[in-house]
Amino acid sequence: MAALEFAANLLRYAAPVSIAALGESVSQKSGVINIGLEGQMLLAAFAATLVGSRTGNPWLALLAALLVGLVFAMIQGFFTLRLLVDQVVIGTAVNLFALGLTSTLFRVVFGQSGQLVSLPDLPKVFGPFDLGMVLLLPLAIGITWFLTRTKPGLALRGAGEYPAAVESAGYSVMGLRAGAIAFGGALAGLAGGYLAIASAGSFAENMTAGRGFVAIAMVTFGRWKPIWVFGASLLVGAAELTQFLLQAQAVGIPHQVFRAMPYVLALAVLVFVGKGTSVPMALGLPYRREK
Repeated sequence: MAALEFAANLLRYAAPVSIAALGESVSQKSGVINIGLEGQMLLAAFAATLVGSRTGNPWLALLAALLVGLVFAMIQGFFTLRLLVDQVVIGTAVNLFALGLTSTLFRVVFGQSGQLVSLPDLPKVFGPFDLGMVLLLPLAIGITWFLTRTKPGLALRGAGEYPAAVESAGYSVMGLRAGAIAFGGALAGLAGGYLAIASAGSFAENMTAGRGFVAIAMVTFGRWKPIWVFGASLLVGAAELTQFLLQAQAVGIPHQVFRAMPYVLALAVLVFVGKGTSVPMALGLPYRREK
């Protein structure tokens, strides 16, 4: 039982980053990097908090989070795909907008002091495991199958490597990338909703605290392979769980050191693991169909 509890706690901390990173891996495979992942998760977390606190239904809260992530991803996609705005610039704008909007709405809706909000928890489906934990590995396997065993998945990967060739083969690069952005946005929404409902059980200003950026780093760590991305996210979950366990034991080390552990890991990934990785050749590059 102790082993099951430890595994459940590990997955609870890993799930927000893992879900977001799996969606981001699909988006990046299509050639689009979502720097606004952090903001989409934060907006979704607030939406889940608002709906969950009003209805007491965690499923409606997660649905609201998914829809918010999807809508903002498509808005961001309109700027990057149609207007060819720089992907980093528009993503940064989304992050700043989300931070300001959620902080303001949180104080307006729940009080100027930012009261502690109690949210309904996800029901357990297998021992200490909720549905989000149980579906993480199947989700990674399903994405892997889609990208490697289906024609649309192979075309999507081609859109991130040789978009002109994919267009010549009869596929729409814009359509493929839009679909990938929508999928990534929906999972970003679920990640933010899960963070509020299952991981934290409440909402706080800027509660994502860089998890969106960590998820992007995990895509690099996992070499754009969903199964590896899932494994890399487990390391982040282990680092976050470890920091809470060490803080609980009051080992005499400043708590800031423990809080920095997941982000130090992400930084190490970008500095050391990122070297020599096979980045999708068209990643971050705008594409306009030749007439």
